[in-house]
Amino acid sequence: MPERIVVLGGGIIGLSCAFEAARNGSLVTVVEPSAIGGQASGAAAGMLAPYTENPEQPDAFFQLCMDSLKRYPAWVEQIESLSGMNVELMPTGSITVAMHEADLLPLQTRMAWQQRYGAAAELIGAEQLRHMEPKLAAAIAGAIYCPSESHVHAPKLVAALEVACLKLGIQLMSHAGEIKLPAITKDPLRMETAIETSEYGRIVGDKLIICAGAWASKYAELFGFPIPIHPIRGQICSFDIASEAGAEAGAVKHMVFSSQAYWVGKQDGTLICGASEDVAGYDTTVTERGIESLIRWGPRVFPFLEGKRPLSSWAGLRPATLDGWPLIGTIPGREDIIIAAGHYRNGILLSPATAAMVGSLLRGDSLKGSPFAPERFAKRGSGVQR
Repeated sequence: MPERIVVLGGGIIGLSCAFEAARNGSLVTVVEPSAIGGQASGAAAGMLAPYTENPEQPDAFFQLCMDSLKRYPAWVEQIESLSGMNVELMPTGSITVAMHEADLLPLQTRMAWQQRYGAAAELIGAEQLRHMEPKLAAAIAGAIYCPSESHVHAPKLVAALEVACLKLGIQLMSHAGEIKLPAITKDPLRMETAIETSEYGRIVGDKLIICAGAWASKYAELFGFPIPIHPIRGQICSFDIASEAGAEAGAVKHMVFSSQAYWVGKQDGTLICGASEDVAGYDTTVTERGIESLIRWGPRVFPFLEGKRPLSSWAGLRPATLDGWPLIGTIPGREDIIIAAGHYRNGILLSPATAAMVGSLLRGDSLKGSPFAPERFAKRGSGVQR
């Protein structure tokens, strides 16, 4: 009899894990308290930028990001083939600009070690930079160009993954409401893991995967295993630049990063700008302060944004951990419960690699000693262990 898997959380990580489990022959149910993809997943800019996001050293997190980037083309091809939808995976490369000559040195330091890991990056002078991105400010001193980074249209990816999951026979229970106490229990006689929802009642499976993003800590507490995941509000806005990008010379062709913001051009003629960050609990309200900081910074990098107001703005809650690394693994003493959460700004990028790790756990493989194991934050006395 196929193993029954319950996935708690219908964001990009939950859908990815469900997709992997179903392709391996399991019967899968996804339970989402609100809307599928309605939290951080739908609010993301969709950047696949492991080099830009990891400027310090080739640690385990960088290696995980690199592994996931390599998996992306084949993974997206599977999703698009099943769903019949285009998720706009764009191999544009990225440009990280230096506003002053002094800013070039740390970029060169980053490039030096990343070259050993396939970055194929180049230091671009001001003249060449203007040729690559004509709309950039003339005062920019130079940039690092990384051709291997790309981006995807995050809402379209989530929508396509949802359709692909349905094609695989996955049951999607959206708007499940409150997960009530006693929310998650283990039946010692029937060896079943069950959750209780206010909308659908009791849902039973053989294994449970918690992919609840910024809410994962609340569910983990029900097992007496608190995990330090907290929400960081990220605010993003988009500009209509169809008129600017109408001519080939005017298009924003690459992902562009600065020390204060990033810009990603999409195929629908919008330019995504993000992201301001603040701690606001579970409040997803868009604030004038957060969006205005992005608006003010824009013209320094793209002068044509001077005086432009955003077409739209939104906010999502990024699930952050104390060390910035995700939690992927089983809860100690509960091999039937897997956590895959805490991906912070990299949920879109890390989806295929996370799903692969969860797939290994479902097959009975051990991830003992993994730097992403949830127990690395287990409290002993008053200290938090790494």
